[in-house]
Amino acid sequence: MSWLSRLLGGSSDSSPRPQRLDYLSEALVLERQGDYDAALTSYRLALRDNPNDLKVLQNMAIAFSRTGRLEEAVRAYRRSLEIDPTLSGAHYGLAFLLIKRNDPAGAEKHLAAFLARPPAGDEAERWIRHAQATLDQLRQDASGTTSASEG
Repeated sequence: MSWLSRLLGGSSDSSPRPQRLDYLSEALVLERQGDYDAALTSYRLALRDNPNDLKVLQNMAIAFSRTGRLEEAVRAYRRSLEIDPTLSGAHYGLAFLLIKRNDPAGAEKHLAAFLARPPAGDEAERWIRHAQATLDQLRQDASGTTSASEG
């Protein structure tokens, strides 16, 4: 059967049944190719099928961040944390977005939550050190600001 016949609604016994697309896999491929807008479209389609998919929500947040849509990234991370408040990756990502938004208190809260339940593994150690150093700096800045205003 020709592609035109299939396009026009013809059928063939040898034609495979239509299958649901794996939007998450498609989005990940698009991200690797640098097409974040198309990836976000695929993530949205994946969420339509499964609105509480934490992997999709976190990957959306990353794609939003990479395209400069920080408010949407914050919303995606917050939605992830509504579903699973212990999600360390969402706490980590959200903390650094809050720093960019000049919300050090919010960032401190999420860095502390990340460090309370850090991910495991050799690669995770780098992220843990970065989070701890950032949290220490935020706390130092906050105590320095308090001391200066008291004096």
